[in-house]
This record gives sequence, C-alpha cells and structure tokens, in this order.
Amino acid sequence: MTPLAATRRAAMRALQPPPVCDVADWAEETIRLPASDSATPGRLRLWPHQRGILDALDDPGIERISVLKSARIGYTQLLSAIIANYVANSPCPLLVLQPTTDDARDYAVTVESLFEASPALRGKLSEDSDPNGRSTMLAWRFAGGSVKFLAARSPRTLRRHTARVLLMDEVDGFEVTSEGDPIRLAEMRTQTFADRKILMGSTPVFDHGPISRAYAESDQRVYEVPCPECGDFAEVMWRDLKWNDGDPESVRWCCPNCGSLVPERFKSQMTAAGRWQATRPEVRGHAGFRLNALISPHFNARWPKLVAEFLVAKRDPATLQVFTNTILGEPWRTEGEDLDEHELAGRRESFSLDALPPESLILTTGVDCQDDRLESVTVAHDRDGGLFVLDHRVFWGPIDGNSVWEELDSFLKSTFRHPRGGSIGIDAAIIDSGDGGHTDIVNGFTRARFSRRIVSGKGAAGFSRPFAERSSSRTAPLWLVGVDAVKAQLFARISRGTGVRFGAALNPVYFEQLTSERRVVRYVRGTPQARFERIPGKRAESLDATVYAWAARQLVGVNLDSREAQLASPAAPKPRPVTQNSTFMSRFGR
Repeated sequence: MTPLAATRRAAMRALQPPPVCDVADWAEETIRLPASDSATPGRLRLWPHQRGILDALDDPGIERISVLKSARIGYTQLLSAIIANYVANSPCPLLVLQPTTDDARDYAVTVESLFEASPALRGKLSEDSDPNGRSTMLAWRFAGGSVKFLAARSPRTLRRHTARVLLMDEVDGFEVTSEGDPIRLAEMRTQTFADRKILMGSTPVFDHGPISRAYAESDQRVYEVPCPECGDFAEVMWRDLKWNDGDPESVRWCCPNCGSLVPERFKSQMTAAGRWQATRPEVRGHAGFRLNALISPHFNARWPKLVAEFLVAKRDPATLQVFTNTILGEPWRTEGEDLDEHELAGRRESFSLDALPPESLILTTGVDCQDDRLESVTVAHDRDGGLFVLDHRVFWGPIDGNSVWEELDSFLKSTFRHPRGGSIGIDAAIIDSGDGGHTDIVNGFTRARFSRRIVSGKGAAGFSRPFAERSSSRTAPLWLVGVDAVKAQLFARISRGTGVRFGAALNPVYFEQLTSERRVVRYVRGTPQARFERIPGKRAESLDATVYAWAARQLVGVNLDSREAQLASPAAPKPRPVTQNSTFMSRFGR
C-alpha cells in the first residue's frame, strides 16, 4: 500500500461515525468510579435494574423518563453515566437541575471527578476543549455541546438556556416560586428540540409530590424478580417480608404467588434474573420506573438490616416517614381525617405539673400572644423524644401592660417536684412574636431573659424546615419555628396514638383548640401543595403554643444521663437564676 493510499484510508476511518453502542454497554466499558465518590471504585458495573433505565434512554420513542426511587439503588451514578455518554458520544446542550445551588455545585464536582477517573473521558471537559475560555465550575463547554448545572430555587437562570437533554434530580425537593413551577420552566427550555430527552428522578416525600405525579402519568414499570421455588415473577414489596417478633435475622420474602418463604441469600440471584414490567403498556413516550431498596445489592440494604431499621423507625412517625420515603421509595400520605377533640380528651392520664411522669427529663413551654392575654402550654420530654402535655394556662391582661408579663415570668421561674426525688424547672420557652403587632413587646421581654433560654419565635411555613433554627436577624435574637413540620409530626403522632400523651389537668378547651386545623392539599399556580388550614369557627391558641413548646426542645442541650442523676438527688443544688440589669426592661417590673 502506497503512503498516499494509507493516508487516504486513515482519513476515511477518522470520518466514520463511532459504532452504535448501547448506553449501558458503553458505560460499563468506559466509566471508572473514583475512590472519593464510591465505596467500590474502579470499573462501573451496572445492576440489572439500572440497565433497564439506560435502555429506555436508547429508545427513540421515549421522550420522558421518571424514576420513583428509594435511596441505595445507584441513581446518582446512573445520572453521571448519562451525562458522560452525551458528552462523549452525542454532544448536545444538557441542563442538570438540582434543588439548590449547593446541591448543583457538589454534584458538578462529583461528575468532574468521574471524568478525571476515567481514562477515555479525561480531558473532555478540560479548558483546552473550550478555546474561548467560557467554562466555569457550573457551566462546561465542549466540542458540540455544553453541560450546565442549575438550581431549581433560582428559576430565572433557566431563561438564558436551551437544552436537548434535561436531567432533574430530587424533584420533590424543588420549591414553587413566584415565577412558577421550576420543573415546567425547565421543560420549556427543551421545546425547540424534536428529539429531546427529559429525565427526572427523586425519592418521594408526599403523595402529591412531583415524582409521584410524574410516575402516575407514565407506563408505570415495576421491577419483578422470579421466585426460586415457583419461577413466577413478582415485585419485592415490604408487605411480603415476614420475620419473627424481635428477630430481624429471621426475615424471609413471602412469594405472593406460591407463598414460599425465600431467605436473603437468594436476593442477588433473583434480582440478576429480574425484569422491568410495564403495568400501563398503553402509555407511549413516557417510561416510569419504581424502585425500592429491597432489591439493592448494597451491604447496608440487606433485608435483616432494613428490618432492624424499621423496628426503630416505627416508634415515631417522623422516623417512620423517613424510612417510608428513603427505603421503601413510597410517598408519605398527607391527607388525614380531622382529629376528634372528645376522643383526645378521653386519653387524659393522671399526670400534671404537680405530678410529673417519671420519664420527664426536660420541660419546655410555648406561649401564644393575644391582645388581652397570653396562653402557655408546657410539655415534658422523655429520653426517646416522647411528649407529655402537662399544662395549659391563660394569663389575662393587656399585652402592653406589666402584670401579664410579670405573671408569665413568675411561672417560667417555677420549679416542680420530680417523682425521682429531685426538682426540675422549665428549661426553655419560645414566645410567639410574629402576629398581632406584638413583636417589639415580646422582644423586649425575651431579650433580657435570653440566658434562661426564653426566646422570641416566629412561624415559618414549609414541611422540610427544621423545628427551630436561629434567624440571621440582627435586631433581636429570633428563632424561626417550622410550624408545618412540627404540626405534621404532632398530628401524625396523635393519629397513631403514640408519642404524645395528655395530662389530667388539661381542660376541654385545650383539645378544642388543638384540633382546630386540618391538613389539606391546595393547588397553587397549578401545583398541589400541602398546608394546614383553620377549621371555620375554631381558635388555635393551644395548638400554636403546643407547637412552640415542642420546638423549644431544640434549645436545650443538656446531657440526659446527668439530668437523670440530678433528678434522683433531692440534695442537688438548684441553679442560681441569672439576672441582667436593663433600664429598658424596667417597664416590665423585673
């Protein structure tokens, strides 16, 4: 062969398109996982359920992919493999949408690490591939395309971008803003591409969330595995796991077809032979995948391990919701029946402030402010987070006068005899300063009592907020109380009859006001959102005060072992009250 012929052949070979290869096969052949982001670094090995999702990406007839997932199923690695495939094999504009800017930044670092760890990908996102020098940490340009990492909380950044591929992660953490639903805004940026791909995945939170709705609109695929005994296929569901009481190691999967009890050691064999089955095959163009941790090969997703986690989580609705969302991949039900005030009043037990339950280790108080009175609720907390509602009282008097605040201050200084032999006082209190124009008055009272953990509070909407966090406000110490989050857990506990107990001193009016709100779902700008709404004709002072009393637990960081020892000693020294002189507070008669 002449040199000219050899040159011609090499040139023609360089012009040939890359061979057609399934994304799954290409990913396993090309991608290497870095030790910094994987417990099993080295060549990527896809699990069978992951291959099915990538196969849907290859299907030109599928435009949308929705993944309703638990944790521990390798979704983040899958998302990174998809990005790498488009960069290397099908360059185009990509948008990667995360809940927050911090999430976007962290994930960009993860993807960059994967490129650096994979020899075949190394350098494809380097500065040399962008001769104009326009690549940044959150926006990479490469030959034929780009990758941009954006935050759903900043929807206006979407206006400047278009994309053929839209990848969205943890969409149930996206917040609807005044500009609308960030998911719909992002999808609008793909409309100019006839061959667009839209993939969203998330651990579900509530049953009205974006991923639950998206999966309901899809062909609803489930991952079925064959039973080692009968050979029939079925989805591994939590309801089909059986174990002896108190013995997680005895767990078995009960085949819903033949009733055989299958031990954990067969799980890898079953999942390897599994298949995706569409339960709504009539739906075209939208593939939906539902996954839970029961089929995950992770060591920490073994069935005995998950059962042990469940036995702990079921003690509290707060932890049970986390287990339901992150392990079972199921949304938490948000709508519930109204609480019955008379039924709750019938649950009262023979304890009070004057006869504390032995489990009491911490006392906290919440205060609701009205023009003509202050209403307080005091609760006790045990070692396991259980609540004992001890006391509801009203301090009558104009809120801008002295006497009502003097009475409250005297009450908050009180000590109570503990059944273990010692005494206990109120460890913390949050006073609502957010309503009725009482902010300055409340702040004036709490500012001088800050050392006693008596602080001003203000309700903040949102089910994902912490119970209490300090505000960045510099005018006065202020705690933001996640009222929706507290009410959700309070109502869940009460509905299940666990975690909240009521004392004998509570009057019927307490229960009437405690049940004054219901949890509903309302559509805001076309998007369903959960919220609490007042039942017409009811007042909510005791409910609000109970919420603030529970939130005040976050202010107390005492060692519970030391507290138990102190309560068991009648001779334990009582802490001296801390006094701070303040001319400003003289009007309150300190």
